[in-house]
Amino acid sequence: MDIKQKFGLKIKELRKSKGLSQEKLANLAEIDRTYLPTIEKGERNVSIEVVERLAKALDVKIKDLFDG
Repeated sequence: MDIKQKFGLKIKELRKSKGLSQEKLANLAEIDRTYLPTIEKGERNVSIEVVERLAKALDVKIKDLFDG
């Protein structure tokens, strides 16, 4: 499993633990709703700006997206 896949799984895990749909998280993170599923599948090499938006939307620190 590569880093993109690990990152995507962490996003999915955090999103589900917070009871958010993909669409709701995408809205909170101000990213396109069709972009989030490709992140969660590990198909995207996301920018640091998107990482920051996702962390804020999930109410976690950036480092938390890479733990585990």
